[in-house]
Amino acid sequence: MSKTLFEKIWEKHVVDTLPDGTIQLYIDRLYCHEVTSPQAFAGLRSRGLKPFRPDKITCMPDHNIPTLGQERPIEDPISKKQVDTLEENAKLFGLTYYGMNHPKNGIIHVVGPENGLTQPGMTLVCGDSHTSTHGAMGAIAFGIGTSEVEMTLATQCIMQRKPKTMRIVVDGKLKPGVTAKDIALYIISKMTTGGATGYFVEYAGEAIRNTTMEERLTICNLSIEMGARGGMIAPDEVTFEYLKGREYSPKGKDWDEAVAGWKALCTDEDAVFDKEVLFHAEDIEPMVTYGTNPGMGMGIKDSIPAMESIDEAGRISYKKSLDYMGFNAGEPIQGKSIDYVFLGSCTNGRIEDFRAFASIVKGRKKADNVVVWLVPGSWAVEKQLKEEGIDKILEDAGFQLRQPGCSACLAMNDDKVPAGKYAVSTSNRNFEGRQGPGARTILAGPLVAAAAAVTGVITDPRELMN
Repeated sequence: MSKTLFEKIWEKHVVDTLPDGTIQLYIDRLYCHEVTSPQAFAGLRSRGLKPFRPDKITCMPDHNIPTLGQERPIEDPISKKQVDTLEENAKLFGLTYYGMNHPKNGIIHVVGPENGLTQPGMTLVCGDSHTSTHGAMGAIAFGIGTSEVEMTLATQCIMQRKPKTMRIVVDGKLKPGVTAKDIALYIISKMTTGGATGYFVEYAGEAIRNTTMEERLTICNLSIEMGARGGMIAPDEVTFEYLKGREYSPKGKDWDEAVAGWKALCTDEDAVFDKEVLFHAEDIEPMVTYGTNPGMGMGIKDSIPAMESIDEAGRISYKKSLDYMGFNAGEPIQGKSIDYVFLGSCTNGRIEDFRAFASIVKGRKKADNVVVWLVPGSWAVEKQLKEEGIDKILEDAGFQLRQPGCSACLAMNDDKVPAGKYAVSTSNRNFEGRQGPGARTILAGPLVAAAAAVTGVITDPRELMN
């Protein structure tokens, strides 16, 4: 029987099916960071258990670590406690641990793929919703809760209900100046934040096939923001070329055998999805959000939707969102003055994002009214951008690089946007207070962020492209 990519991987990992339909699913790799793991490890200790397969577990702090002065002890006592606890647990149970200043430290969803820890056909989990990122490599990857982290530690399995399947096709070619972040924000704006609830999404179509590996990671990262359980893209030559030679990728004969198997990881031609959605690449413009959820997005040259266009049941919350942002229905957002720009996060903290940012700011100067945080997603990203001379372009334009970490994505560290201030952010969520109490977040891609950083206002990056 014909099968989807999701079904092929899922079925190979089913250990048992309970009478009520619950699946015992084998997990190939567990990623642990400092926020959701302490109680899970405490649960193991209280029951006298050890991790079942410690070689399948990778630990690193990312949420709480500062992005300046990582060579010094963490000053915030809560953050320090969480980071120290993860290190203690990793040592106690003999787990791979990449701590602050380790060459492999960074955001766990950046480090996993760039080291070849994430591979096609795998099942991967982490106590973090944006684990969906790893699906870009042709894997089933999703976030789990603390009790499920404990279950995976103890058994290398998890209890799950099989989600429904959805294919989102983006046909055609993207216009110049449109990034993978714009694809994702456009899809979410059309699907809404609940439009994929209960589904595991496969992205397909010409526009998706023509993306790079890093662009695919951005797209799958944001799957969770439309309610999906996860997102994935079938592995192809782009995937194989990205993985070849990475530390944990197969080598020699094992590589050839692995690629042969990965090539079979695709949806059969006549496989049936529970739902299919089609979008056209030429309809996508550089995107920005104007509200307090990622679904409130629009093309940068558009105006904020009029109140009359909003369903009557949603008008009260719509007005509340605009009031929080200080915007009015029907007005344009282009030209609005901003205070902060953040380039980074597991959504846009990779080398290609810094290349894109640098392509706009090269030969220009940072706007005086804007504070800019440029945060690589890993030490490997920082090393590469220095090798390519991107750091010099940024320095010449008046910018300063910070050290790797989640940074201003969720304000669990020192990088907090002050109340009432506007931040153009390449991260993934614009909820009230997400980047700091009272902070106002405008989600965008790296090109839009760069344009705002040098003009001080929300600017269409195509106006600055050579």
